[in-house]
Amino acid sequence: MTATLPETTASADVTAPAHVTALLADVAPCACSGCATGTGHADLLARLATAPGGRTAVVAADRTLTFGELRAEAAAVAARLTALGVGPESVVALCLPRGAGLATALIGTLTAGAAYLPVDPALPAERRAYLLADSGADLVVVQDADGEDAGADTRTVTLAELTAPRAGQAAPYRPVPVTADTLAYVIYTSGSTGRPKGVEIGRGAVSLLLAELEGVGAATGEGRRVGWNASPSFDASVQQWVRLCRGDTLVMIDEETRRDPTLLAAFVDAQGLTDLDITPSHADPLLDLLTADGGPRPLTLLIGGEAISPALWDRLAAAHTSGLLRALNLYGPTECTVDATAGWIDRPGQPHIGAVLPGLSTRLLDEKLAPVAPGETGELYLTGPRLARGYRNRPALTAERFVADPAGDAAAGVRAYRTGDRCRLLPDGRLAYLGRADGQVKLRGHRIELPEIEAALTRQDGVAEAAVVLGEDAAGSPALLAYHRGGDADALRTALAATLPAYMLPSAFVAVDRFATTSSGKLDRAALPTRAETPAPARTNPAGAGLTGPAEELIARVWTQVLGAASIGPDDNFFKLGGHSLLAIKLVSRVRAELSVALPVKAVYAHPRLRDLAAHIEELTAARDA
Repeated sequence: MTATLPETTASADVTAPAHVTALLADVAPCACSGCATGTGHADLLARLATAPGGRTAVVAADRTLTFGELRAEAAAVAARLTALGVGPESVVALCLPRGAGLATALIGTLTAGAAYLPVDPALPAERRAYLLADSGADLVVVQDADGEDAGADTRTVTLAELTAPRAGQAAPYRPVPVTADTLAYVIYTSGSTGRPKGVEIGRGAVSLLLAELEGVGAATGEGRRVGWNASPSFDASVQQWVRLCRGDTLVMIDEETRRDPTLLAAFVDAQGLTDLDITPSHADPLLDLLTADGGPRPLTLLIGGEAISPALWDRLAAAHTSGLLRALNLYGPTECTVDATAGWIDRPGQPHIGAVLPGLSTRLLDEKLAPVAPGETGELYLTGPRLARGYRNRPALTAERFVADPAGDAAAGVRAYRTGDRCRLLPDGRLAYLGRADGQVKLRGHRIELPEIEAALTRQDGVAEAAVVLGEDAAGSPALLAYHRGGDADALRTALAATLPAYMLPSAFVAVDRFATTSSGKLDRAALPTRAETPAPARTNPAGAGLTGPAEELIARVWTQVLGAASIGPDDNFFKLGGHSLLAIKLVSRVRAELSVALPVKAVYAHPRLRDLAAHIEELTAARDA
């Protein structure tokens, strides 16, 4: 039996009722020196200390760790970090691939009392260097000395150096004492000023997050097997690794598997996963591949990162009714420690983001900061002990977004976070999400500030003006569309790929002679088309000319359907024509259906040119028929 989420009263101030808060009180505070005081709940590492030593803690492609081994290695990492002068309020950048070593380094950093900063090694070098410089990281941990550097002059150590055995007695697992406000991690999000901003989260807030997920039944039972699906650079990863601290097994999902629905479905069953965090965009194709007799059922899906469409909502509700899975819709900005609201998807109907979690309270306010009437639309403000400390080294921005709580005691200094999200309170006390009030968008689970992309565009030679909108590509899928006055589209795509993460690259670059303006002289975004037509590549030969063999002809036909392109040639590049991860999944699905070839999604990334992908498919076909 799992706890159900609360039904709140219909008021503009939505706070969890006492009986839900009482659920969280079952997590007893710990009296040891490693506890985060001030929250009423045990610190993460105090709870980790109680997990059975022989139970499996981490499963990764490179190795498996028991809880005893994880604690021992974390203690060794912490001792080494302490010897290097790292402690509370220090920031340790982890530039590591997903594996057992990442979990060890992360827990070891927290054991030393320090905070971690995730730096994805796959990010462009310029982006990595910016994160390290802007955060003022004290140390960066890399996989090995021979690999690509982290991208800055920050003091660097390898993971092997941190975990190497030391002469003498092994270091005991004894976390450095911290308080609830001690920095736990810094995670960077897209910035409206053109620069990413680091969000600082305290240890007490993370401890509360885990307790609240347990309280609403999202993390329940003994010995669960939880997939680590999100990139560590995104805050969704926090609600995955914290499960270690309640004694659950963390199963690392490699990049190839996580972006291929067929491989992911097989992985879920083969690894016996009980819990999986996933975005709606990736849940949609996965749902067709899960079977009732596959693995442990019902599978718990923690869904978040973007709005769920009504069609997907009804499919998830039907899967819940059948016993295939139980799905929880989670909403929350990074500034409020991952999750702010939660709602079970247990019946069809209007999508909602559920009710507020006990560690926060909500305010729905109008532009004058007055509460809106029940049923009216307002901007969502969040307040409570799980709010971030603020933005790292950005006091002005912190003051702008973290304001005095309009419903609180001004003298007490209670803060509220302005989410920029528009919501409405439903009659049953849950919240409906109605979109943004500014230039921030969500795309395939990623939070993106459009002005950051526009700033990157206008920094390129020849670009006088640029605007980016969230619209649809030629195939009808959500996509970023970049409009620019001046500059070459191919050159801009290449330049942005060297500075921005892949998820922030526009699918289409559209040159304009001039931008329409409003009566006040500002750029009129409403006048920009939100549907991009894939331009036919410049060529002198007729459409389809140069295609040789059935494989190339098939790929060209599928590309035409998936990309909406009118003309496809053998030397065309899937991604330069506007392809992205979800369209790659559609492409692979069509090829599998028509040729019965087990084409992995990674093949599209390895062979983006049509001619090369067709040759790869012919090799797979020949191997199958041999």
